[in-house]
Amino acid sequence: MMIDAVLARIDADLDPSLERLMELLRIPSISTDPAYAEHCDAAADWLVEDLKSIGFDASKRPTPGHPMVVAHHDGDGPHILFYGHYDVQPVDPLNLWHRDPFDPAIEDTPNGKVIRGRGTADDKGQLMTFIEACRAWKAEHGTLPCKISVFLEGEEESGSPSLIPFMKDNAEELTADIAMICDTGLFDENTPAIMTQLRGMLSGELTITGPDRDLHSGMYGGPAMNPARVLARIIAALHDDEGRVTVPGFYDGVPEVPTQIKQQWEALGFDADGFLGAVSLSEPAGEKAFSPLEQIWSRPTCEVNGLNAGYTGEGFKTVLPSIASAKISFRLVGTQDPHAISASFTKMVNDMLPPDCTAEWTDHGANPASIMSIDHPAFEAARTALSQEWPNPAAFTGGGGSIPIAGHFKTVLGMDALLIGFGKDDDGLHSPNEKYDLSSFHKGMRSWARVLNEVRGL
Repeated sequence: MMIDAVLARIDADLDPSLERLMELLRIPSISTDPAYAEHCDAAADWLVEDLKSIGFDASKRPTPGHPMVVAHHDGDGPHILFYGHYDVQPVDPLNLWHRDPFDPAIEDTPNGKVIRGRGTADDKGQLMTFIEACRAWKAEHGTLPCKISVFLEGEEESGSPSLIPFMKDNAEELTADIAMICDTGLFDENTPAIMTQLRGMLSGELTITGPDRDLHSGMYGGPAMNPARVLARIIAALHDDEGRVTVPGFYDGVPEVPTQIKQQWEALGFDADGFLGAVSLSEPAGEKAFSPLEQIWSRPTCEVNGLNAGYTGEGFKTVLPSIASAKISFRLVGTQDPHAISASFTKMVNDMLPPDCTAEWTDHGANPASIMSIDHPAFEAARTALSQEWPNPAAFTGGGGSIPIAGHFKTVLGMDALLIGFGKDDDGLHSPNEKYDLSSFHKGMRSWARVLNEVRGL
């Protein structure tokens, strides 16, 4: 079989694959700091040359920020667009690293060998699993199993300001039958996952203003309205006793999870007690009608992320604050409209305000959820392929957070995306001592080779 030779090549060439990854990891491509702009440029150049060595028509494309890398390789079968990002997070605080973040190395740990260094899991190690799978296929068969385009970004860790304009300007070139994204993780160390739904988010800061200055609580306590008290009342009213969000119309557009997907989730055997116990909690606090896994993947939420009012320094100050504020976020699912929710929340707050108080909602972002259509045959083909490589069958899962690129592929290019990754929860993304398991890198390459093998016949 064609795939057997490719898998054997991946196994035999693991050491050269690791050395290529190490070269890329040594480039400090921190996108948020202008001091590292030349290094981001160097990472893009490195990837262009590496893709050319496999036979891709690859080029570095300028943007107002860091460059994009775009590459194409002809082939029969469906057209796949693979996305990854070569930029990385800053390394601060540096003193918490056990080694130079840009001097990567293989380390032995109690849980096996890991690749240690900034960008190992997010996202250089992940994107190289796909490129190495293509390299092995080309080495064995002289071509690739289907038509493949590669699209690598250099600003993902700094908000992707150039991404949407670039996609719109190059929509015809970038549009394919389906996208593939390797910026996610396994469900557990033996169970691969294909994320098919990601929550959107509405976030902002609510500010309640009362008196025109801070007041002495001995003189004004009682007759003066305290904005902190008003804010506390509003926050307390955001959930009912069943854990449901009380903002009017909040659940408009929230879908039911299809039976086949719910069955896959149940088969995963998610340990809710262990999940909460790991952070010293014992009772789920979300909607009581839904399991913790459903609450994370398929239910919307409202959370308070920060509070500020009055004197918060050392010691004590008997003051009635003139202003109280809270940072509040809503995770969204299905077709929930973030703008409609923002308007409804603002009206709810204003309806609750007492005399002498005003409210201001400062929007910090509003993005809808992303839902992939698993009707595309590539989804089931990929699930079959991953199940062949890993001990447990792959599952279509949800994601509690947001990966904006998946939604952009849908809204800008009209494509669904397969979100397949091999990271683990303990990889330390964005943190000191980031790592990527050697098994994730090795089996990740094998997994992509299997996915391409299954998809080529569609």
